[in-house]
Amino acid sequence: MNAGADASGGAAPKTVVLGRLLGAHGVRGWLKVFSETSPIENIFGYTPWLIDGEAHRVVAWRRQGKGLVAQLQGYDDRDQARALSGKTIAIRRDQLPPPSADEFYWIDLQGLRVETSAGVALGQVSHLIETGANDVLVVRGERERLLPFVWEQYVLEVDFEAGRLLVDWDPAF
Repeated sequence: MNAGADASGGAAPKTVVLGRLLGAHGVRGWLKVFSETSPIENIFGYTPWLIDGEAHRVVAWRRQGKGLVAQLQGYDDRDQARALSGKTIAIRRDQLPPPSADEFYWIDLQGLRVETSAGVALGQVSHLIETGANDVLVVRGERERLLPFVWEQYVLEVDFEAGRLLVDWDPAF
């Protein structure tokens, strides 16, 4: 996931990583696909894919064992497909549907300032980690903190206009 600057100096649109290309599959340009969507087939609901900033269209896809394979437009042989091995699959943030009330895309939380209810600045949201119990905010400031993303227990407010996430957290922890 990234947000950068375009060549004109303006902010480039945010992108969201949905998966990556693992390598060539067969000799006709098909690629093994690792998907971070749930269910994994949902990755094919977003088009075009951005690979190294270039738009690519999926022309065919299928399940292959427990994984997925796909063929991209213009990729017809193994050598072409192999050139994409290890590349990330991203989409523009604006390709995602708007979240419901009290729902957030992780990318929208990244970069928010994190403050305690007492007004102590803890840093900024670097990224989130998915765990079995709950998601965890990775907050980087004078040191790195891991805060459970548990609504109303630890996370009190998300204010996108102010660029702030308010938490109930002991700054010494």
